[in-house]
Amino acid sequence: MEPNSSRTADLRMSRYAAVWAVTLTLLLASAASGQSQGQPQSIPAVPPAAAPPAAHVTLDRAIELALQHDHTLLAARSTIDQNKASEITANLRPNPVLSGDAEFLPIFQPSQFSNSYINSIAEFDVGISYTIERGKKRQHRLEAARDQTAVTTATVSDNERTLIANVAQQFIGALLANANLELAQMDLDSFQNTVQISESRYQAGDISQGDLLKIQLQLLQFQMDLSAAQLAKVEALAALRQFVGFEALPENYDVDGALTYQGVPFQLDDWKALALRSRPDLQAATLGVTSAQGQYSLAKADGKRDVDAALNYSHVSGASSASVLLDMQLPIFDRNQGEIARTRFAINQAQETQSAAAEQVLTDVTSAFENLRTDDQIVKLYTSGYLKEAEDSRDISNYAYQQGAASLLDFLDAERSYRATELGYRQAVATYMLALEQMRQAVGTRSLP
Repeated sequence: MEPNSSRTADLRMSRYAAVWAVTLTLLLASAASGQSQGQPQSIPAVPPAAAPPAAHVTLDRAIELALQHDHTLLAARSTIDQNKASEITANLRPNPVLSGDAEFLPIFQPSQFSNSYINSIAEFDVGISYTIERGKKRQHRLEAARDQTAVTTATVSDNERTLIANVAQQFIGALLANANLELAQMDLDSFQNTVQISESRYQAGDISQGDLLKIQLQLLQFQMDLSAAQLAKVEALAALRQFVGFEALPENYDVDGALTYQGVPFQLDDWKALALRSRPDLQAATLGVTSAQGQYSLAKADGKRDVDAALNYSHVSGASSASVLLDMQLPIFDRNQGEIARTRFAINQAQETQSAAAEQVLTDVTSAFENLRTDDQIVKLYTSGYLKEAEDSRDISNYAYQQGAASLLDFLDAERSYRATELGYRQAVATYMLALEQMRQAVGTRSLP
């Protein structure tokens, strides 16, 4: 080994030894300090919360911002303008054709150019022609273009329905994260009070050092729950901001609202009827049938041949004359039979698509109805007494433990049961609110009967 490499290795070993020595010294000092105080070291508190949010947003405002700033939706809306531009094209009339010619000019014999030659020998023709569309083609083209615009508009409305549902789901997730964070902070504050009382009891000799260590270790679990809740809130707000739009909300913002249970009447037939009237995807399928029928009418109109009419003026051999010309294809072989047949089959396809869309709407409403009714029953189970029982059990066990009438394990078990019940209730309310949003999406409107 080279001398430089050896010296480098020696330096590294000496640095490692110094780090280990400092670490061991700190550990020994910490242990000595704990023994001198006669009690174990407390777990450090969770770092203070971040700065207050710069803005708050409600659910209605979040939906409004998403409809204004979602780039995918804005791109879809541009297709409506494109179809309206196609309506202009469909309504245009054919342009007239202006033609003219000069014949028998003595270009290669310039010496013959004279007024007499031009008047008696040369020929001049000027004409104008126009295509007369038969079968009301322009009207059918315009009607077909308008039908396609209506289909596109309904499709974009369905995209808005999906976006609104996604924003509502993310918003409810943020509300749940807020509620869980609030519960975690309350539980931590309450248990820190229990730890302080337990430390006083330990100093008085009422409990053992082992019981105090178990309580302090349980405090670590509460602190970890708080950290997890803070992380879940950050993730929920980031996901919501992605749907609403990064330019619409500042990075430091918060949602305004709370998890609330809002009972609704369970009238499945009314919701089905409303969905059949309101769902934009079903409206798009219905308009698709109308559009297919318009394409069929246009194909039949295209089967009728147009007439080309022309009016010409001629000057030849010193005489002027006019002529009228008419030109039309004879529809013997090509009568647009293939396109007529195709569009007729397309009507059947559109009708089947409409039927499938209607069945999908009814299926979505039925599924959302069952989910909403089940989640409603779960929320009512919690509010019927389980929440109060869990809280009373926790309070009684806490008081009994502080008075020395209950064991530590009984108190910790009651504390875990209370926390699990509260978390379960908040999750049940959030699930119910999500089911309600699913019903709004299935019906196609946010105004439920």
